[in-house]
Amino acid sequence: MGMRYIAENIWIFDGEAVKFYSLPYTTRMTVIALSSGDLWIHSPIKLEPAIQAEVEALGRVKYIIAPNRLHHLFIKQWQQAYPEALVYGTEEVINKRSDLSFDGTLDNATISPWDREIGQLLVTGSPAMKECVFFHKTSGVLIVTDLIENFSPKALPFFKRQVARLSGILAPNGKMPIDWRYSFYLNKAEIRRHIETILSWKPEKIILAHGLIIEENAEDFLRQSFNWLRLTN
Repeated sequence: MGMRYIAENIWIFDGEAVKFYSLPYTTRMTVIALSSGDLWIHSPIKLEPAIQAEVEALGRVKYIIAPNRLHHLFIKQWQQAYPEALVYGTEEVINKRSDLSFDGTLDNATISPWDREIGQLLVTGSPAMKECVFFHKTSGVLIVTDLIENFSPKALPFFKRQVARLSGILAPNGKMPIDWRYSFYLNKAEIRRHIETILSWKPEKIILAHGLIIEENAEDFLRQSFNWLRLTN
């Protein structure tokens, strides 16, 4: 729990774990301070008073991001606390959470209001899920949600550690979870193009929602994580 500085104008907040497929999935929120002083909130965690105070000390909450259909649990809390903030989500999460009010869709056709400072790409090609990934241009920080998971072996008991290893999500060799990976079987060319685009951004660090952050050799880590695609670049 608590705030951690990652790069200039970027912080993460680690929240409590939630169970998913019997594994304790940590929750992690990324906050970026834009040049306007407004805050961009990615994958918000449970809103506790201490977290709220730390966030508000950084700036004004302007954008709240639900990057895929699994990361929406605490959107309503943040929307109620910051009713003037604009909420963006993928088409899948918008359809899933009809009880929430969304102000925009994360896709590859729309230019987002934060585009000058944060690039984005909707990773498509799977019937299972689409995810929007983001790149903070000045710091070289890539932000992913479930595209790669990289759980520390120390954070899991023995049996669950073996499950994570079989799924391919155990550090230092974290990958896309195996079930999602297999769903690209008939459409590897599409996700290969997406990953090559991400590599062209030349990320220096990778913030993951689940597991250990990659703070050096980010491009090498990405290539290793997606070696199942036989990348050409």
